[in-house]
Amino acid sequence: RLFNTVGPRQVSRYGMVLPTFVRQALSDKPITVYGTGDQSRCFSAVQDVVAAWVALIDQDDSIGKVYNIGSNQEITIGALAELVKKKTGSASEIQQIPYEQAYEKGFEDMLRRVPDVRRLESTIGFHPKTSIETIVDQVIEFERDRMIVPA
Repeated sequence: RLFNTVGPRQVSRYGMVLPTFVRQALSDKPITVYGTGDQSRCFSAVQDVVAAWVALIDQDDSIGKVYNIGSNQEITIGALAELVKKKTGSASEIQQIPYEQAYEKGFEDMLRRVPDVRRLESTIGFHPKTSIETIVDQVIEFERDRMIVPA
């Protein structure tokens, strides 16, 4: 089970919050945070996720077991928006949008989503190598390069 896998070349459809925030910040548009921004997530670098999968494939005792693949570095969505704003040097305002305005009636969000990676750690000694700060830098670099239009 994957938990918020992110990285360069990720599209922003389906609620992919990091590339959405970065694109908004680089365009100096409001960075839109749905709800209070207090909901927390653990973002996993795609390269760390792939490394975990490859290591699990090589472990015979992993066959038939369920593994949570993710980071245990927790960050709130509000703090992620602030980090993106800071790292891009953006003039964007961070705009909170109530769930009632963003989603259909009855929408519920998980306040906290943190993977239990103990089985992954004990099976392959997995520990994420890429910090959220580095992930944000990688996404910013990719999105900046994408925004450059050749003359």
